[in-house]
Amino acid sequence: MTTYNHIIYEKQGPIARVKLNRPRYRNAQSQIMLEEMDSAFHAAEADRDVRVIILSGEGDHFSSGHDLGTPEESRDQLLRDYPMGISGVYMRMEKIYLEYGLRWRDLAKPTIAMVHGYCIWGGWQIASSMDLIVAAEDTMFLPGFVEYFSVPWDIGPRKTKEILFQSRFTTAQEALELGFVNRVVPKEKLEAETMDLAERIAEADPFLTRMAKLSINQAQDAMGFRIALQAALSNFIIMAHSGAILSAEDAASGKRSLSPVDKAFKDAKAERDDQ
Repeated sequence: MTTYNHIIYEKQGPIARVKLNRPRYRNAQSQIMLEEMDSAFHAAEADRDVRVIILSGEGDHFSSGHDLGTPEESRDQLLRDYPMGISGVYMRMEKIYLEYGLRWRDLAKPTIAMVHGYCIWGGWQIASSMDLIVAAEDTMFLPGFVEYFSVPWDIGPRKTKEILFQSRFTTAQEALELGFVNRVVPKEKLEAETMDLAERIAEADPFLTRMAKLSINQAQDAMGFRIALQAALSNFIIMAHSGAILSAEDAASGKRSLSPVDKAFKDAKAERDDQ
């Protein structure tokens, strides 16, 4: 069995569990975490006893998104041998976000994201690459213009524009109404409800679920899903290198407006203060 540092992988009968395990950083996605997730998904896919895979996050939140510079991630990146400049950035992002995301979307077995707390940018990415999403009532989603840009396919073009132009959170209930989430359940029932759903799916013939999933994904691909995501990656890298994504500290110094994530938290706080 492979030893993981940033995730937990375990089996419960026919169900494989992949758990993000960096609660100290709200499960921010380091490159190591993404690589370990890919390894665990591959192991679950290759295991004939596994029929369903559940992705979840340890601690108070599913995932706060990309790791933007924890000590662990910073040390790890110094050891990576990517080319300098934009070509190296493209190579890294294409591999760990786009290629992984598409590969997880196309896993031969049904997958379920079990989401709670914050699900921000990169959190939305990895939840989106799962087949189904069960969310706790407390979940706060923040879609963004990210490397695996599935959001227009997840909630539709007009709603994507409305939310991204404002950089605002969506509640679990709104995400349900938009069709991104399959079920919203009380937080204390999240584990039980998700496991119950997984167990019922596991009872189905695995070849049936495999072919149904393949046909649904192929229909989406025929409408341009994969091509659109590849194009969006290039646009994202241009945007990122333009300096459009800055921290609150940079914005406070007068360099530019708040980053989308900082703006979302600022607006959410203002809304709570007004209530």
